[in-house]
Amino acid sequence: MSLFRTKNLDTMVAETQKTGGLKKVLGPFDLILMGIGAIVGTGIFVLTGTGALTAGPALTVSFIVAAIACGFAAMCYAEFASTVPVAGSIYTYSYAVLGELVAWMIGWDLLLEYGLATSTVAVGWSGYFQSLLHGYGLEIPAALSAAPGAREGVHTVMNLPALCIMLLLTWMLSLGVRESARVNNIMVAIKMTVVVLFILFGFGHVNTDNWHPYAPFGASGIMSAAALVFFAFIGFDAVTSAAEEVKRPARDLPIGIIGSLAICTLLYVIVAAIMTGIVPFAQFKGIDHPVSLALQHAGENWLAKWTDLGAILGMTTVMLVMAYGQTRIIFAMSRDGLLPAKLSTVHPKYGTPYLATWMVGIVFGVIAAFVPLNVLAELVNIGTLAAFCLVSVAVIVLRNKRPDLKRAFRCPGVPVVPAIAVLFCLALMAFLSLVTWIAFGIWLALGLVVYFGYARSRSVLNKVPAKV
Repeated sequence: MSLFRTKNLDTMVAETQKTGGLKKVLGPFDLILMGIGAIVGTGIFVLTGTGALTAGPALTVSFIVAAIACGFAAMCYAEFASTVPVAGSIYTYSYAVLGELVAWMIGWDLLLEYGLATSTVAVGWSGYFQSLLHGYGLEIPAALSAAPGAREGVHTVMNLPALCIMLLLTWMLSLGVRESARVNNIMVAIKMTVVVLFILFGFGHVNTDNWHPYAPFGASGIMSAAALVFFAFIGFDAVTSAAEEVKRPARDLPIGIIGSLAICTLLYVIVAAIMTGIVPFAQFKGIDHPVSLALQHAGENWLAKWTDLGAILGMTTVMLVMAYGQTRIIFAMSRDGLLPAKLSTVHPKYGTPYLATWMVGIVFGVIAAFVPLNVLAELVNIGTLAAFCLVSVAVIVLRNKRPDLKRAFRCPGVPVVPAIAVLFCLALMAFLSLVTWIAFGIWLALGLVVYFGYARSRSVLNKVPAKV
């Protein structure tokens, strides 16, 4: 039965060499910037304020806790991504180690995670974009400024800017990953400049009295904030989705994954410390632009305007990379027969999964336009944490099943490091709300229905005779 069978690792790698595969055009610098592009965005420009209200100045510790969980998982990702350089990220890895049913469920999970992450960021992008327009005396009609019911007392029909940015990025991704990477690299450079300027100019305005008490809500507040700001680190795993398009995956993927995570962790901790040192944490209540507020509080209004622009670019790169990652997962699932075959068709000119790219852009662009997603942000976190748990378990399983397999990068301390990654992720999941757990369970139940009703009978693996 196919749900108990795994794909042959050697065959999987060989398949990527066939004519008509994705183009190998990415290097380590591209991957690091791709990771930073996906990570530095909503987390640093929006969630820092919300996290400060939950943990106080100890938000810096919350970021470190979340980063440690990601760091252990990142080493597991690096081992798989460098050993099995195939599109699809954790979906592909779990297919090779844990079997088709587990692979389908994690792929189904990732469709929700990446899609809602992209839609949620699109809504945040729209808010910053409208704020920027307002500074120049321009206004978008109220009816087209937000999803229905998103603004109390204001009649709204749809969030037009959110839909438009999703469609624009979809068009860019459909033209080719090399072109998208170039645009991403430029935007990452700009937003990183803004973050560095905030650190340089904000440091001198820090009042250490604002750091006392450091942890007003204790360990519970720190862990709750860590579960929340975990969203800020989502993105490094999207780098592994590019495995099939990397020139030298054995060397470049570990550099891209671990390098981008390390850089972003350092930036988050420094920014959180400076921000809460300038503004008492309680003043971030109801604020969706905490970094700009800190600069305004410090009298650096000129830089506050540039920070708004940096936030817009930051969120743009997050959407670009997350949408890219999702299309590659759909591509891999389609190639395995679990989704319609047309979704893995590669455009003859652009070398991209054209139909899958446009499907993602349209579906989640419409969701961003018509659905307020503030409550669903936790769903993104629980889906990612579940994925991290699976990839960590898969590393342990594969070490036992295939100790002879050549590994370009070896996760240190197996099985201890993967086990710690699982424990950290489960601990963070425990601090998410009951509603989030229920919604996640419903989505997974729906995935089982789709698998047994559609995907299993069409699986490519199900049509291949089992080897004795």
